[in-house]
Amino acid sequence: MTRKQKRLAVIGGGMSFIIAAVLLVMFAFSQSVAYFYMPGDLAKYPIPPETRIRLGGLVRDGSVVRGEGSVVRFAVTDPSGEIVNVRYQGILPDLFREGQGVVSEGTFKPGSNLFSADTVLAKHDETYMPKEVADRLKAQGLWKKSEGAAPLGKAKIQEAKAQEAKATQ
Repeated sequence: MTRKQKRLAVIGGGMSFIIAAVLLVMFAFSQSVAYFYMPGDLAKYPIPPETRIRLGGLVRDGSVVRGEGSVVRFAVTDPSGEIVNVRYQGILPDLFREGQGVVSEGTFKPGSNLFSADTVLAKHDETYMPKEVADRLKAQGLWKKSEGAAPLGKAKIQEAKAQEAKATQ
């Protein structure tokens, strides 16, 4: 081999190595990325079963049902009024309660409308709301700075629905 051929072989091998490394990193990220959705988003954009997502919103009042063992079922809602039923097996965070912000990570099971969560994150004080939920509320114009990040109750959700209905007329 001439010097030119050796140099091209080294450059070609180095480029192949870099491309392989980039592809492996991209594959690893694609397996661990979970996109954030609120119940209203899921009504507009259906998600294929077994796709890993983060579901955020408020725990619907009266929806928490504890089953056998550590199985808990609850519903997550948002100002759009859409509801997603969630099943979680495990120990819930101490601050998990109805009417509070929550982000659940998991998948929809094939052939059902039930979200199977393997991770549940709850707010940790009265002024905190998960960043994704707060950003969506701000984008929808429902975030009121004077109220801080206090959770939306039934009255605020109904008010938001009324405002949305007026805006669409």
